[in-house]
Amino acid sequence: MSHSKNTPFMPLNIAVLTVSDTRDESNDTSGQTLVERAKAAGHNVCEKVIVKDDVYQLRAIVSKWIASNDVQAVVATGGTGFTARDNTPEALEPLFDKAVEGFGETFRQISYDEIGTSTVQSRAFAGIANGTVIFCVPGSTNACKTAWDKLIKEQLDASHRPCNFVNHLKNIDLVCDSRN
Repeated sequence: MSHSKNTPFMPLNIAVLTVSDTRDESNDTSGQTLVERAKAAGHNVCEKVIVKDDVYQLRAIVSKWIASNDVQAVVATGGTGFTARDNTPEALEPLFDKAVEGFGETFRQISYDEIGTSTVQSRAFAGIANGTVIFCVPGSTNACKTAWDKLIKEQLDASHRPCNFVNHLKNIDLVCDSRN
């Protein structure tokens, strides 16, 4: 794939998903952090949803976004640990056309400097489905900041070199109204 050195930033339509059995809009600091950072970077947040950690509810919501022509990226927070209720990988990985193995590996490498060996308990992961890139990160606000600031932001920026995910996404010329 060829990348022009002068490719401009292109705002993407991003959906934010918080996976939690306990959070609501009043205390969802992780989801709100992702919304704020996406908007600050110049992207459109088309939808923000909080869903219980249930495999089928997770699949239903993300499948809707994958099928939509209006969503190019999904950033999910929560459900990536090892408790019995942490089901995000089991729910979403079967939807992927391609896994982005390096995302989880790099997130854990970066997190090691912040939280030490506790990073091995993160099952952060990413993949692409129907031209939609999906990033799944732990539910802590600090993990969301780390993931966005040190990985996701650059990978959703068409001007980032030597490569990024924008050329792999569907309908990159569409933008939605930012209502959130």
